Amino acid sequence: MSFVSDLEPKALWGHFDQILRIPRPSKGEEGMRRYVLSVAERHGLETRRDDAGNLVVAKPGAAGHETAPVTVLQSHLDMVQEKNSDVAFDFGKDAIRPVRDGDYLTAEGTTLGSDNGIGVAAMLALAEANGLAHGPLELLFTVDEESGLTGAAQLSGDLLTGRRLLNLDSEEEGSVYVGCAGGVNVRLELPVASASAGGGSEAALSVAVSGFKGGHSGVDIHLQRGNAIQLLGRALLRARERAPFRLASFGGGSAHNAIPREAKALLVCGERDREAIADTIQEEFAAIGSEHREVEPDARIEVAGARPPGKAWEAAATDRALRLVAALPHGVQAMSHDLEGLVETSANLATVAPADGGLELLVSLRSSVDSAKRALARKVEALAALAGAAASREGDYPGWKPNMASELLRTVRAVHARELGQEPEVKAIHAGLETGIIGEKYPGTDMISFGPQIEFPHSPDERVLIPSVERFWRLLTATLRELA
Repeated sequence: MSFVSDLEPKALWGHFDQILRIPRPSKGEEGMRRYVLSVAERHGLETRRDDAGNLVVAKPGAAGHETAPVTVLQSHLDMVQEKNSDVAFDFGKDAIRPVRDGDYLTAEGTTLGSDNGIGVAAMLALAEANGLAHGPLELLFTVDEESGLTGAAQLSGDLLTGRRLLNLDSEEEGSVYVGCAGGVNVRLELPVASASAGGGSEAALSVAVSGFKGGHSGVDIHLQRGNAIQLLGRALLRARERAPFRLASFGGGSAHNAIPREAKALLVCGERDREAIADTIQEEFAAIGSEHREVEPDARIEVAGARPPGKAWEAAATDRALRLVAALPHGVQAMSHDLEGLVETSANLATVAPADGGLELLVSLRSSVDSAKRALARKVEALAALAGAAASREGDYPGWKPNMASELLRTVRAVHARELGQEPEVKAIHAGLETGIIGEKYPGTDMISFGPQIEFPHSPDERVLIPSVERFWRLLTATLRELA
């Protein structure tokens, strides 16, 4: 046990301490599933599982509340696995190393996994709890949320009986969420013809950018953080105007729902042009640094000589790739006309990587308006066609339309005011929650989402405000008592 288990409420933090030790990538949640099943078995609770691996633990109502309507609580088992490049860490076997920084809990150079590990820990604490007033509970643990909500998309239609649901995957204390954005990913495949490189008059340069903050491509997109892929592409395109070179590789980003923090490229040029190219890249990145100084103070670039590779892309392929990266949308595309301050539509140029003799790019799109989402997807596809790239859509999921007349919303608002001394803000979130999909599969379900204060998820800066977890637990248990 670490110091995490000594935090309050101990029932919740004790489970989170154990969760920190369990690898739980998207599509690799078996260790977490075994842990949940062990808790259920220890307390004699019924479990159900569907073919996708989603798991329900059913707990009868407390004494005197056995016949109350069933309440579903829902969190996802997987986490985004991001680390700083200079950190030696293997997500497949290493335990996440928690660090306390004042009132915050963070991790040493990696994502913490409080998204959605705190929600999972709270549900496990409820599974074990004695003496809490609650009606019958169905604790729904979904899988593969972070790679595109695919666990929820494959959720069996007969796994749940309850028709009121508390989603515990929100990250802003004092807010209750009643709606979310839908999303779709557009995958681009750009063919890049190669030719021999490394002749006697050729040199090579490696270029790497790092130190960007990254973050959640929905929750943090309005913060105007730098996209490492696009800004590296910008510096290279500027250098290409000054002297010719050919790319041999280009890559960056790690997940569709994370703003890219790092990117790197290898280029081949004439020996006599190497210094001019390196200087221009540095000059353009200095301009980038000046533009982003307030939000990206740690952004840096490294340009160094490298051994020339045997092959590099042809000049025309290099031009197409850099121009496509420059043209693809990234950031806020539109703000909501209905809810002040809500991002309506956004794009995240998420990953770039070599694939089968070409370059594969992934653009993640979000919108609370389905027609706007589709229009933006068509725009990305049009840009791909102009560059000679193939485009395909994947992971399309619906948004969650707010129901301001919700009985569950009325209850949670009243409990929040009574227990925490103030009315919550009622919001929609510019991120994908599984509620939209679950609502489609179980029509008529009354749904609400809330959680503790979690900042900078999907990046190694992720942190959770420790006192907010106790307040979240108080709100959760008081809500269940009221619903019973």
